[in-house]
Amino acid sequence: MKLNLWKATVLAIVVVGLQACGDDPAPTPPKSPEQVATEALTGSATQAWTVSGGGKVTKGDLDVTNLYSTFDLVLTSVPSKTYTSANSNELFDANGSWSFSGSNFDKITLTGTKPAAGREISFTQSGSNLKLMFSIPAPGARINGQLAVAGDYVFDLIKK
Repeated sequence: MKLNLWKATVLAIVVVGLQACGDDPAPTPPKSPEQVATEALTGSATQAWTVSGGGKVTKGDLDVTNLYSTFDLVLTSVPSKTYTSANSNELFDANGSWSFSGSNFDKITLTGTKPAAGREISFTQSGSNLKLMFSIPAPGARINGQLAVAGDYVFDLIKK
């Protein structure tokens, strides 16, 4: 009787050991630099960014957060790379598409007709923060012939 119990115990240990050594799934391949950059901007598909709640906007050395205090930018990557913006004080189009500029995947370009469209926008993302940096040159940098928007902008946005 003792021998059968011992054999059963050994057999159970061997079976459990073999099951633990089963086929391991193939390792997940590393993400490409483009995938990493896309996820930084859009999460798994869509990410909203805002100035409200702690963001900041500067133009040159001037704090212009008051002009963009309710600015929102929503970036989407699935099914296509699109964006919407709200309360941009005519700096960004209400919607359009975006694409990476160059091969380093640290700059984007937005489509549209507003001053920020067609500009290389550098970005850095860390945790719940997204920093957008871009310049609008002086020629033709007026909105409705009044508001001069030429300058170097930094939008410090918060994940919404």
